Amino acid sequence: MKLLLTAAGITNASIQDALVRLLGKPIAESDALCVPTAGYGHPMGSPAGAWRFISGHSRLPMCDLGWKSLGVLELTALPSIGAERWVPWVQEADVLLVNGGDALYLAHWMRQSGLADLLPSLSEKVWVGLSAGSMAMAPRIGDYFVEWTAPTGDDSALGVVDFSIFPMWIT
Repeated sequence: MKLLLTAAGITNASIQDALVRLLGKPIAESDALCVPTAGYGHPMGSPAGAWRFISGHSRLPMCDLGWKSLGVLELTALPSIGAERWVPWVQEADVLLVNGGDALYLAHWMRQSGLADLLPSLSEKVWVGLSAGSMAMAPRIGDYFVEWTAPTGDDSALGVVDFSIFPMWIT
């Protein structure tokens, strides 16, 4: 998997150029799946926040970049529909756009849904993380960022990368 780990999305030309390089083609020719799940686990998250992310009405650009197609992959729904339905959706997409919110909640649902197990087979897929969408890829998130208590009771994330991330952005 190719990773573009950001604090605030695709906020400038340099980050957008990096995304296009990782995709290997223009955004307008790329199919995206947006993952709003992390927003539901954070105390400040809401259905309106998920809608803003998905619809491109957020001040943090991700889903509004002119994708060829844009679908929604809600991780909490995946265990109820079965991998035979959703795995092809992920395999056919060029990029996963992963919203911010609560990194532990996101990591938990990545494990529960089976997406975490699928990641190693997605070598050509691009993962664009926004804040928690980036932090979930680290081994741990740090006590400062714990909002949602994981079933494990600790701050363990996915460990896809071997460093931790402290996202910071200025509005």
